[in-house]
Amino acid sequence: MKVLIVGGGGREHAIAVSVSKSERVEQLYCAPGNAGIGQIAQCVPIGVMEFDKIAAFAKEKEIDLVIVAPDDPLVGGLTDVLEKEGLRVFGPRKNAAIIEGSKAFSKELMKKYHIPTAEYETFDSAEKACEYLERASFPIVLKADGLALGKGVLICQDLQEAKDGVKAIMLDKQFGSAGNRLVIEEFLTGREVSVLSFVDGKTIKTMTSAQDHKRAGDGDTGLNTGGMGTFSPSPFYTEEIDAFCRKYIYQPTVDALACEGREFKGVIFFGLMLTEKGPRVLEYNARFGDPETQVVLPRMKNDIIQVMEACIDGKLDEIDLQFEDNAAVCVVLASKGYPAAYEKGFVINGLERFDGQDSYFCFHAGTKESEMGIVTSGGRVLGITAKGKDLKEARANAYAAAKWVSFENKYMRYDIGKAIDES
Repeated sequence: MKVLIVGGGGREHAIAVSVSKSERVEQLYCAPGNAGIGQIAQCVPIGVMEFDKIAAFAKEKEIDLVIVAPDDPLVGGLTDVLEKEGLRVFGPRKNAAIIEGSKAFSKELMKKYHIPTAEYETFDSAEKACEYLERASFPIVLKADGLALGKGVLICQDLQEAKDGVKAIMLDKQFGSAGNRLVIEEFLTGREVSVLSFVDGKTIKTMTSAQDHKRAGDGDTGLNTGGMGTFSPSPFYTEEIDAFCRKYIYQPTVDALACEGREFKGVIFFGLMLTEKGPRVLEYNARFGDPETQVVLPRMKNDIIQVMEACIDGKLDEIDLQFEDNAAVCVVLASKGYPAAYEKGFVINGLERFDGQDSYFCFHAGTKESEMGIVTSGGRVLGITAKGKDLKEARANAYAAAKWVSFENKYMRYDIGKAIDES
């Protein structure tokens, strides 16, 4: 079969590696892809929001399956456009992807169907938001309603910081139109855990757990990023917590969407906070997480194409989803200055060290081919993933492999998975 992956980051590279292992796949395309993906797929210069071009290409090449990976095209309705053209698509339709496209919608859904989450209020007016903050407890969380590349969340320690945050989001439009509405949320404390899941509209099968590190600096300092590293599984996600989440969070979410006429087929990402009062949903994403995918998929035993087709056909209950009994850690190599200003175009050395490896992976995020070779082209450049018999071994392996690669202005955190040593 012929497969087209839409996207061009580290998540898409990890998906492409898994897809390429399927015996059913004869030809793999990626739009737009990157230098790493280009080594296992044919990259085509089509942007993820160029819906008509994607549809035309898929029909021309007689693509059997389109995998839509990023949030923007899913929330924008690419699945709907492609399905109208008679194409087979893995990824939720627009009316279901709204669980990520609007934080206000997802919070209201959780409230209506009694899915445990933080207390919140939603505002269309900056003035009303500030009035609410006058009587709020701190710290408190401000969330831009729409998509903001994983950066539209501010944790504010006092009233002045919160008012400045409202101004930045709603008036200065720091995150663009995503800040037209604002969710002000109770600040929760505990361990964060990410759980990705396959969904076929009625059945949900969860993948192995993971934990992301969002802040740019060691010790969770600095600006929020798209993710500086991750590990899997989380030692804090116990069987007891899993049982609670299955009963009160996972299946209820799928059922709630179905009840609302928003059948969800694809991947739901559950961002959880393990509080003293039990697990709470921090956020939903309507797709694979990035960089969580880089540690979850390398541990999956199943043929990913078989699982995706089961989701599309409503037959996920027939799949026995299995993961290796080991661990994986991903360390992101970024451009110094990310997520603010940074330089591009530096040659990357050492990539050949990963050739032929089966426990070490170099997932490209912000790279491109040039006359000089493969160069940096983004803030997050590479995701260095390694497996090990347990988390400590995987962490040691990942940091050892991170040293194999060099480029000017290379930057990374040195405490990814440090919580492992404290568990």
